[in-house]
Amino acid sequence: MMDTPSPSPTRTRILEAARRLFHEQGFHATAIATILREADVNSGSLYHFFPSKEALLAGVLEHYATLLRPVVVGPVEAATEDPIERVFTLLRFYREDLEASGCRRGCPIGNLALEVGDDHPELRPRIEENFASWVACVRRWLDDAGDRLPPDADRERLARFVLSVMEGGVMQARAAGSLAPFDATVDELRAYFGRLEAAAPGGR
Repeated sequence: MMDTPSPSPTRTRILEAARRLFHEQGFHATAIATILREADVNSGSLYHFFPSKEALLAGVLEHYATLLRPVVVGPVEAATEDPIERVFTLLRFYREDLEASGCRRGCPIGNLALEVGDDHPELRPRIEENFASWVACVRRWLDDAGDRLPPDADRERLARFVLSVMEGGVMQARAAGSLAPFDATVDELRAYFGRLEAAAPGGR
């Protein structure tokens, strides 16, 4: 059995620089020269791995998929063992990033979906893959909640609803320059979960 080759440190450095810059500045506003400077590489190194800026964007989206568990899901699961509380811990992490940026940074995948989804439809499957992986993690927590949720509650659709709450709350917070819309949206989601638990066999 052949060993899987280790990722190239140069490629990873390029992806990390591009990921951060696309999040902070947007895809179109980020110049290749800025990525080269931040990654401390020359153009030959970048184009060796990514023949175009669009190919680099595709690589960034793949990179995000590999980061979901270690950077997002792992810390949430370490913070609490309660499966339903994990949903709200996840949302709190997004709130903390909003607060740290003064409501200027949104969800990186959501930002890219809005910015490049129409211009580069070939990248939509990669964007949706990231959303689907996020939903699958939330779905697993909801499954772990067992009879704390009603048996007829569709866990898949509920997990997708949590994603919609997060993305919608982030977008409204950025538009308002305030955390208030995000907090109001999450508070309503928590109240909804409270009603679901009250109606469930093992609810509180």
